[in-house]
Amino acid sequence: MTQDDASIPLDHYRNAQQIAFAPLTFQAARVALERGVLAAVEKSRKRGITIAEVAEAAGLERYAVRVLLEGCLSLDLVSYEPTERSEHGAEGRYRLTLSGKLMLHDPLVGINMRFVHDVCYRGAFDLERAIDEKRPAGLEVFGSWPTIYAGLSELPVQVKKSWFDFDHVYSDGVFPVVAKQVLGARPKNLLDVGGNTGKWAVLCTGLDPDLRITILDHPGQLAVATRNAHEAGCADRIGAHPIDLLDHTQPFPLGYDAVWMSQCLDCFSEADIVEILRRGRAALAPGGVLYVLESFWDRQASEIGRNAVTALSLYFTCMANGTSRMYHSDDLRQCVEAAGLVLGSETELGSHTLFSCTAA
Repeated sequence: MTQDDASIPLDHYRNAQQIAFAPLTFQAARVALERGVLAAVEKSRKRGITIAEVAEAAGLERYAVRVLLEGCLSLDLVSYEPTERSEHGAEGRYRLTLSGKLMLHDPLVGINMRFVHDVCYRGAFDLERAIDEKRPAGLEVFGSWPTIYAGLSELPVQVKKSWFDFDHVYSDGVFPVVAKQVLGARPKNLLDVGGNTGKWAVLCTGLDPDLRITILDHPGQLAVATRNAHEAGCADRIGAHPIDLLDHTQPFPLGYDAVWMSQCLDCFSEADIVEILRRGRAALAPGGVLYVLESFWDRQASEIGRNAVTALSLYFTCMANGTSRMYHSDDLRQCVEAAGLVLGSETELGSHTLFSCTAA
């Protein structure tokens, strides 16, 4: 099969070729963004800009600018219009496309790109090994932990920053909305399973002065959450309970009006999810509610959202734990039922879905 095969639509062939070179062109786009090349092109506006002018504006050699811009050209981040020839060869003028503007200015694009580069890029080389060995083989570029969560507090500073920026951007917008729904039932105490940095706990204690929360997580993460609670002035109402969620012999503390699992279950295999949900069910007081907040790939409003969510499964495979993924909503329904819970309601909240469950 060749490019000359008339039976192949050109856009499909282009897509296949772009995938083949994707690791290289990703880095071209990233470096052009970080080193001011795209910003220099944007400043030229409709007039366009030559390689020599970009080199002067960005403080780079002409050779560097040339290979970066030609890499960005293949991604449609810039356009090119040939003009005169000079002693340096064909000059031409580059202009920024709408995709290039998004690369420069869209916060979510920037956060995703830094997450992929800082956290995932080197480890992705070992995706095949991670699949074969059912463990996060790519994580070895940073350390020898069994999962990324066990070593999160020890990751290099920039890697950790990009991880948390990514983690928070997908929860910051929905947390205030969903907190009103969860706290509307007036729980007196809440168990935050996988509470991470304590952002949810701090938010909720600010909304309800009578609420008490216990965070379950790795000791390293609990240290961060406890520090954040102290800084927010609510440490007296936020407790910390260290636990390895993968050790299913460790019970959850009992007697909670609400058990909260936000973007937590996608960090585990389906078998582990069932066991975690069972322990969550056991932690409920009579009449208590277990809440699950997740981004299901089948519940995204657009192809863009679906593709981003399914791509995240590859991070879980090679970097996070080697066994989990972003789930279809039916997968979680089956886990809920297997854990002895009844799914009471499903609430759509943008790219997230909230499950409200009670003990069967």
